[in-house]
Amino acid sequence: MKKVWALLSESLSGSEEQDYTAIGIRRAIVLLSIPMVLEMGMEALFALVDIFFVAQLGEVATATVGLTETMMVPVYSIAWGLGMGATAVVARRTGEKNKPGARVAAAQSVLIALLIGLALAVPAVIWAPEMLVLIGAGEDVRAVALPFTRLMLASNLIIMLLFVVNAVFRGAGNARMALRTLALANGINIVLDPLLIFGVGFFPELGVFGAAVATCTGRTIGVLYQLYHLTRKGGPFAIRLPDLRPVRDVLVGIIKISMGGMGQFLIASLSWVFLVRIVAGFGTVAVAGYMVAFRIIIVTLLPAWGMANAAATLVGQNLGAKQPERAERSAWLCGHYNMFFMVTVMLFFWAAAPWIVSFFDQSPEADAFAILALRVVSLGYFFYGYGMVLAQALNGAGDSLTPTWLNVICFWAVEIPLAYLLANSLHYGPIGVYASIAISESLLAVLCAIIFKQGKWKLMKV
Repeated sequence: MKKVWALLSESLSGSEEQDYTAIGIRRAIVLLSIPMVLEMGMEALFALVDIFFVAQLGEVATATVGLTETMMVPVYSIAWGLGMGATAVVARRTGEKNKPGARVAAAQSVLIALLIGLALAVPAVIWAPEMLVLIGAGEDVRAVALPFTRLMLASNLIIMLLFVVNAVFRGAGNARMALRTLALANGINIVLDPLLIFGVGFFPELGVFGAAVATCTGRTIGVLYQLYHLTRKGGPFAIRLPDLRPVRDVLVGIIKISMGGMGQFLIASLSWVFLVRIVAGFGTVAVAGYMVAFRIIIVTLLPAWGMANAAATLVGQNLGAKQPERAERSAWLCGHYNMFFMVTVMLFFWAAAPWIVSFFDQSPEADAFAILALRVVSLGYFFYGYGMVLAQALNGAGDSLTPTWLNVICFWAVEIPLAYLLANSLHYGPIGVYASIAISESLLAVLCAIIFKQGKWKLMKV
């Protein structure tokens, strides 16, 4: 037990100069994955805390948050994609022991995040009403949703910076900084949510809009914290304003990898938007139950993504250190650990889904949809535990194009048509949508494993 606590302490407070290409592979995985898993858990809390308090306002408020988050999924996808590029390039330079190169890569990543964040925020705020109609929000939802949606869409710039700067720190092996950032942002969000939603004390009662104010405030303070550590003198990067001047070769390298990463998440997230649209055809209650279920699922998937991010960092750094076999073994071990975690979650969902859903103040009809979604979607967790790790390992190696095409096949050619067929043509309703998710994710995992085993990713140049 003492060794476990010592390892946990080291992973959360260890040196910024740790060389993950020289220590034991299992030790490297543990030291990197613990803060990354906790970091992703913190990201999941943003979604869970908001829906927990908002659900107490009724199904219209729950649908408001869910539909707005659905519109923002492409934004998160772009941010994740940019993060992939940043992680891959920074990790490769770190593995090469090239500190100036890592600093330049970090600065260019921030520059890209700033430009894309602004480009996404302005038009989204202007066309928020039209976007609500397009996503299928009913009149009752649109009347409540517009202020909430506009503020959340205005925060696209903050979201972009939050994700990308955390990816920079992860690429350098400093996952602790990313964890601290989200812990700070989450703490503020958790405190402000009930105060602003329900009007506690001298705080105004803002209803569902208060959730948007709390979330945006927490994330903004988190970004300021990031930027301080990214620019502080004597820090691992110590970025200065001149470093933000465009460096063509570095920009092209980051964007090239990021485009594949963005494509992966946009393909996956847009397929999810189509799935929400199919579920919306079964009524607001079905949407509310579906949204609660997926907020709960995010709580399990994001920590699992922490393990996947650890694999990406280890693959990138070991390739930079000219150790491709060590990179491969690191990825497979991360996949083994992740699979055990995901199977445990699946069993927990099947046993405890009604109890989990009971924490959200919904109607029995909405609860029934949520319970069904948790149980059916989790049937694909055995394969998904491997798939998410191996896909991220390919991204960490700089091969973001292969997972992109796999996503096209599995999500657009399989998942969406299958969901429509099962839900509408064969009249299974929402359960058909849930089943299509488990099937397509399992197929994606099998294809990723086959391609990863071939080893062509070891030859990628970043």
